[in-house]
Amino acid sequence: MRLLRSVDQLPDDLRHGAVTIGNFDGVHRGHARLVERLLATAKSLGGPAIVFTFDPHPVRLLRPESAPPPLTWTDRKAQLLDELGVTAIIAYPTDEALLALSSSAFFQQIVQEKLAAKGMVEGPNFFFGHRRAGNIETLKDLCQKARISMEIVPPVQVSDEIVSSSRVRGAIQAGDVDLARQLLTRPYRVRGMTTHGAGRGAKIGFPTANLEAIDTLLPAHGVFAARAYAVAGNWPAAVNIGPNPTFGEQALKVEAHLIGFAGSLYGQPLEIEFLSRLRSIKPFDSVAALKAQLHHDIAAARQIEAQDLNHDEDTVG
Repeated sequence: MRLLRSVDQLPDDLRHGAVTIGNFDGVHRGHARLVERLLATAKSLGGPAIVFTFDPHPVRLLRPESAPPPLTWTDRKAQLLDELGVTAIIAYPTDEALLALSSSAFFQQIVQEKLAAKGMVEGPNFFFGHRRAGNIETLKDLCQKARISMEIVPPVQVSDEIVSSSRVRGAIQAGDVDLARQLLTRPYRVRGMTTHGAGRGAKIGFPTANLEAIDTLLPAHGVFAARAYAVAGNWPAAVNIGPNPTFGEQALKVEAHLIGFAGSLYGQPLEIEFLSRLRSIKPFDSVAALKAQLHHDIAAARQIEAQDLNHDEDTVG
């Protein structure tokens, strides 16, 4: 994976190719279609396929109070784009100087001078430059004048609705990670650090890793089938997001039971990939009733994770 954070002194093998510019938050199926066309353009030009994105999202500087929570962190975004086959990802540091550039200045300084692009691939809802003054027609005109090829890729639809980062965000906020899976190129994933909890899960036979410092959007409250990625490997997991009403705890917690794992994860990074929603959070009349439900949740999570793994292997094969 080639992830760069500057366009100064860009290696020559990353110039003179095809470029697409955008936030690519979540890396959904619409993004995948863009990348598919980007790769085709790069091949026809005999150059690299470059994704130019921003870190952080420009709205975090312009309107921080209305900035949506991100769906991916930068390294994860680059990993997902790399899986789609791009040559390199440029995560350009967003600053006031960049945001002050007019659309024509951005095109000249970044697209022409730094990237030396020969082709561009964008969606129809593309905006760029100071105050988003440039749109897809502006870009089309600039490319024509600069003799740079340009392709506008239509949006992708799933269930008769356009796939967008906003739609993915809405699904996750509703806890519908199953729909999110249909919209994304990979199941939705969060990361955090494991911390000490009350230890109540271990006392009843279901130890959990408590996840904090999560820097992306968290799904709505519920119990989920998941896959957990730790330093030592990955395991199927049953994940609880929300309060613990059976024990009178109302604070939001993210607790993951790694199925088949034995050991300590305290102080280690952990990533959780959500495969399916199992049920809502609810109080139980007794610890015995809670334990019975947890056995059911774990069996369901194990089965879903195994089916997902087999599906991935069949797809690769």
